[in-house]
Amino acid sequence: MTSEPTRWQSPDPIRYPDPNIVVLDPRFQSLVLGNAAIERIATWFRFTEGPVWFGDGRYLLFSDIPSDRILRWDETTGGISVFREPSHYANGNTRDRQGRLVTCEHDTQHVTRTEYDGTVTVLAESFEGKRLTGPNDVVVKSDGTIWFSDNGAGTRGNYLGHTARRELPYRVYRLDPSSGQLTVAVGDMQRPNGLAFSHDESRLYVVDTPAVGDKTTWVYDVVEEGTKAVNGRVFFNAMPGYADGIRVDVHGNVWCGFSGGAADDGVAVFAPDGVLIGRVLLPERCANVCFGGRKRNRLFMAASQSVYSLYVETQGAVGG
Repeated sequence: MTSEPTRWQSPDPIRYPDPNIVVLDPRFQSLVLGNAAIERIATWFRFTEGPVWFGDGRYLLFSDIPSDRILRWDETTGGISVFREPSHYANGNTRDRQGRLVTCEHDTQHVTRTEYDGTVTVLAESFEGKRLTGPNDVVVKSDGTIWFSDNGAGTRGNYLGHTARRELPYRVYRLDPSSGQLTVAVGDMQRPNGLAFSHDESRLYVVDTPAVGDKTTWVYDVVEEGTKAVNGRVFFNAMPGYADGIRVDVHGNVWCGFSGGAADDGVAVFAPDGVLIGRVLLPERCANVCFGGRKRNRLFMAASQSVYSLYVETQGAVGG
């Protein structure tokens, strides 16, 4: 007896509304479209991460960490090409306010910027004379400062980087590229991971993914003219499911790459009050997300071995 093929194995179209878009709270209904389906736009990778949209070129960049590559997906053709190889086991990517690529590199333990001519500038590699543990995810604030998590994901083994001795605690750092000054933005987490600012930059959301204990997402108030994150508290605890990479939309909702088991893997969406309002279900664990497309209303999802997209009725906040 053979089982029926799943939607990801079958060439048949998806009947609207897409049953894998799940409304858990009426607030999510206005964010989704009844005639848009989840699309798998690329597959056959090892572990995808760090999606970032380049609207000026109509393409998406994303990392395939174990393959040591950054890939490029072309919106106009659907084609996949190699953007950078080796990538130094790149993980998180974003753009600065001048449009340049900013990347967290596991293998070098650097945060880098790709200049307009393609050359690579090292922005951060150490703090107080000690090497970073392995930058993981990164966002850029409107004042040009670069905020990144440093959690050693690439130095705990060779699959995602290399084994190295840890010299510093796991933290979130704030880098002022104009002065080169690096300061500790968040120092009270066990293993900070994905991060994102609220639309008005008054809040900083940070995911904490310790090896032991609950994996939670926290929120901090951004104070002192946007230079410090204080008053950290749990935004949500969805254990046994948990977030990885996160992004925020213009209404303040937090869209989370989510690992929750076969029934809940994909993207979980939380309202500004921390209530789970909806899910985008995928057949794989989702590590990270970003918004893109011509109207910044297309959600891109880097999920284990594949990348997916979905048009939504909201837009991503700038800076993710």
